[in-house]
Amino acid sequence: MARRRRAEMLEETRARLIDAARAAFAEKGYAGASMDELTARAGLTRGALYHHFGDKRGLLAAVVDRLDSEMAARAHEIGQRHTNAWEGLLAEGGAYIELARDPEIQRIVLLDGPAVLGDPSQWPSQNRCLLATMTTLETLSREGVVKPVDVEAAARLVNGAALNAALWVAASDDADVLERATDAFRQLASGLLTRDSSTTEY
Repeated sequence: MARRRRAEMLEETRARLIDAARAAFAEKGYAGASMDELTARAGLTRGALYHHFGDKRGLLAAVVDRLDSEMAARAHEIGQRHTNAWEGLLAEGGAYIELARDPEIQRIVLLDGPAVLGDPSQWPSQNRCLLATMTTLETLSREGVVKPVDVEAAARLVNGAALNAALWVAASDDADVLERATDAFRQLASGLLTRDSSTTEY
């Protein structure tokens, strides 16, 4: 019982630090948020931060993982509203790109995240998205909706297109960039469709 309570307390401390960092990074950016401020917001010490995350960069990685996972979940929920898997996949990618307009996501995940943590395609959250896309494409391939193609390669390209479009939207001040990015994403992804599927209502 004591061991279980200790695990719960550790998880609670971790969650408090992530919540505090999320608020601080959204408000001031990664560079502008001090470690003392992060721990004060959480009502904890620097020792707790070091114990759970190693350093400020490790804490950012945890915040990015949570936010990027939330992005993926929100996009997936939108995709699930469609009755066929192909339109669902396109809607999911489009929703992910559109979420780049959210100020919190924009600043933490798409601007500070890559600048501090490096290549987003290597993040754990992106790898989880890749597996989900591969599963969808495998189904579409078996059904003859998409051309016979290496599923992992196709999934990496589809996800990479959505991710890079989101990065572009986040960094751009152009009013029409979101529309241009989502339209191009749909056109590129549609190149995977078989000839029969491309002339069908998908």
